[in-house]
Amino acid sequence: MTATQAAPAIIRRYFELAGQPDSEDYFALFAEDAVVEDESTEHRGVQAIRAWRRAVPLVSYEITDVEVAATGTVVTTTITGDFPGSPFAGLRYRFGDYDDNAIRLLRIAP
Repeated sequence: MTATQAAPAIIRRYFELAGQPDSEDYFALFAEDAVVEDESTEHRGVQAIRAWRRAVPLVSYEITDVEVAATGTVVTTTITGDFPGSPFAGLRYRFGDYDDNAIRLLRIAP
């Protein structure tokens, strides 16, 4: 089993869509009151998540590890894109609250 296959379905779907231009399918992954924390800034609610996505460059993801624990799922990636320091290895996506239907908490940090 690959690292990607070890992730729950909604998280696999997140990474399938995250590397593409924004779509309603991507935003539908999040609960209306979801929180995404990136670069120490919280983006609360789908509208704030939309604004955050518009402000970050489109990147590609290589999943290098998936750890599923009682506190959530941590996906470690290498991201590549049009930004200083690309590619960046070891970026962790911490899915702290989610179920089969929605992501409610995602923290992105090394």
